[in-house]
Amino acid sequence: MLFYIILTFLNAQMMILVTGATGHLGSATIDFLLKKIPANEIAALVRDASKGKTLAEKGIDVRIGNYHDYDSLVKAFKGIDKLLLISSNDFNDRTGQQLNAINAAKEAGVKHVIYTSAVIKDIKTTAIPFVMDTHHATAEYLKASGLIYTLMNNNLYADVLPMFLGAKVLETGVYIPTGEGTVPFATRLDMAEANANVLTTSGHENKEYNISSTTLYSFADIATLLSELSGKQIVYIDPTKEDFIAQLKQVGVPEEYIGVTAGFAEAIKGNEFNLPDDSLEKILGRKPVELKEYLRQTYFSGVN
Repeated sequence: MLFYIILTFLNAQMMILVTGATGHLGSATIDFLLKKIPANEIAALVRDASKGKTLAEKGIDVRIGNYHDYDSLVKAFKGIDKLLLISSNDFNDRTGQQLNAINAAKEAGVKHVIYTSAVIKDIKTTAIPFVMDTHHATAEYLKASGLIYTLMNNNLYADVLPMFLGAKVLETGVYIPTGEGTVPFATRLDMAEANANVLTTSGHENKEYNISSTTLYSFADIATLLSELSGKQIVYIDPTKEDFIAQLKQVGVPEEYIGVTAGFAEAIKGNEFNLPDDSLEKILGRKPVELKEYLRQTYFSGVN
């Protein structure tokens, strides 16, 4: 009898569910998970079954749920051991959505929740409270929930740079009011791989990691890197916040994006993201991708 109990225990599958599974971070995390564990040990939360078709074809258990719909989350989280809670991209009561997911995970019997939070120097004085407050509230709620947790406190993705730099940066230069502020940019792919590593290994229980590179870059440094890659001088221009906003309006950027971009520029200028850390390197077991390599792949991959 004992033999069969042990055999059952050894054969029991650890089920991992990734929310936001069709988004950039979620889908990349699943790709890395597929390199580590069988597809039938992975579940994916999607809002629309049609969007999960490609995942289902890979053998992944596609479950339907919506952060706004608590009952759908409880149903989707049943039988899940580890849950990667990717922060919502819907700012309509974002905090409420994420607390819904944590409560549903607890009710469904999920053992361990990994949350993709964010890192900032001081939540009380940040220039982007509309982004950071919801991360802080969710992280604190998760820590107090009684669930095993891991916080992946992501710094800025290198992948946001094309949005900040604009499509014509190689012709017009780097134009953003970030002063001498610096950021330890890391790529979204490296962060996704770190998620997969944490999901498939032990030792991360009730811990939080600041997910950054160890190298700081200013936007003047970014202009220098682009100059080296392009073989021509790319200048950095540090306008006033007012001139920057006026320029964004002139080129037709929607009002809501102007506020977000200007807020992030102010936060960078205030060195709010100046938090280099080696946690990402340790979780990956290698050096993260350097910013120069990311810029080369993004702007020059098709150039001979």
